[in-house]
Amino acid sequence: MDVTFLKSAFRESHYPPSDKPEIAFAGRSNVGKSSLINILVNRKNIAKTSSRPGRTQAINFFSVNGSLYFVDLPGYGFARVPLKVKSSWQNMVETYLRKRSNLRAVVVILDVRREPASGDVDLLRWLSHFGIAAVIVLTKADKVSRQQAKKKTGLIARQFSEITSAAPFLFSAKTREGRKEIWEKLREVSASGLPPDHPESGYRIED
Repeated sequence: MDVTFLKSAFRESHYPPSDKPEIAFAGRSNVGKSSLINILVNRKNIAKTSSRPGRTQAINFFSVNGSLYFVDLPGYGFARVPLKVKSSWQNMVETYLRKRSNLRAVVVILDVRREPASGDVDLLRWLSHFGIAAVIVLTKADKVSRQQAKKKTGLIARQFSEITSAAPFLFSAKTREGRKEIWEKLREVSASGLPPDHPESGYRIED
């Protein structure tokens, strides 16, 4: 898989051209967002992982096989980040979500061991309000038993049923569980809204 870091953006004028389908990744700090991106594209550190929550402070764009953009959004919900910085991040992300015409879906990432926070609920409501597809991924599935993971998947689906009909995917960076299923969903949503004869409609992502 050919994956290239394109640029970091802090405002709309910094975005790359909106000429390809785009998938954004969002979640609270330290839910495993960077690890999910790395596993999906089979790269060790294309998206930087960190033990310091709140490190991602820009919107980072990646090209995947020249046919798709992945976008790593700043993590949210970290208490130690100054209020002024939080406000700046919120405005930056909201501008991106409202104005990015080629955005096909946002992958909302939750830690399977934790209860969804108000920021997670707010994000899903916001996406629903603006008609942006959500793909819910529950990370760190290897940290709980199979029974616990399945139970949590059902609980999350019911909890968010009034906001989205999206069925959550279980994912583990350690075992790579869920990678194939998540990619299948991303292929599906990336092709949505494109005419059948569009060069990116029905494209394939290869390892």
